[in-house]
Amino acid sequence: MIVSCWLELDLPSRTLKEKRSILKSALTRMRRRFNVAVAEMDFQDVAGAAAICLVTVNSNGTYARGVLEEAVAWLERERPDVVILSCEFEVM
Repeated sequence: MIVSCWLELDLPSRTLKEKRSILKSALTRMRRRFNVAVAEMDFQDVAGAAAICLVTVNSNGTYARGVLEEAVAWLERERPDVVILSCEFEVM
């Protein structure tokens, strides 16, 4: 099963350079820690906002969703300055 998670984020950045720094660090750490695919999907030209998508594949959909839920919880813990405005999961 393929499970995805779409997050809309409010970032504490005032410039695109600050935004890139925040996202690059967080997304790289999420890839390594949770073995998920992560990409910025929207708001690329908006300094204080981002939309990212996390995706994982596993034969057990419940387990795959759990991995993504752990990744979201990790982001909330590790980057309390990044506010998650919305979080949507989809199982395919």
